[in-house]
Amino acid sequence: MNQIRWDRDREARTGIPEVVYGPGKTGAHLRQIFEGTTELRIASRLSDDQMQVLSELATIYPEARMAVRNARQKRNMPVVPVITAGTADIPVALEAATTLEAMGVPVTSHFDVGVAGIHRLQSVLPELAAARVCIVVAGMDGALPAVVAGLVGAPVIGVPTSVGTGVAQGGMVALNTMLASCSPGIAVVNIDNGFGAACLALKILGCNTPD
Repeated sequence: MNQIRWDRDREARTGIPEVVYGPGKTGAHLRQIFEGTTELRIASRLSDDQMQVLSELATIYPEARMAVRNARQKRNMPVVPVITAGTADIPVALEAATTLEAMGVPVTSHFDVGVAGIHRLQSVLPELAAARVCIVVAGMDGALPAVVAGLVGAPVIGVPTSVGTGVAQGGMVALNTMLASCSPGIAVVNIDNGFGAACLALKILGCNTPD
């Protein structure tokens, strides 16, 4: 019985190809999807065992917990800055960056520039000036997207992370902070949803068909 029904038309309909969500997938499922294809394949939220299964079929990104086969050629377009408040937010940021790069979108990373040392953000602001969209990843109080949105002309995609203890409530505080921001031009995705942020950036950029 065929348990995999690959949605080949999804990118034509929505601008985003089908991407494999790792949890619940067996090794057989993953091999069936990744073997013998010249099409783009992306898998996210992979376990160590799943990454091992795909290690001979795809490029593995361990910190992002992703696998990519047949990545698109890099496009000639403005880079998408992916920014984190702290180093603990990097895995979520890398999920976003890896998704964009697999689709051929150039990315630049600016990590550990949070509000506790705001001068670090100021030092990278000139590199954000040409951006058409920025992805900003933050846990704890989740304040960084509002700060960035108040300093750049591009729309900002805020990604709350589950980083933080006690009253941070597994990312709920960061999520609510971003939703309640008084800086205009922020869209907010779910907690730890780097993939969703990348998809929204792709739609903002209009990358709805491969080159």
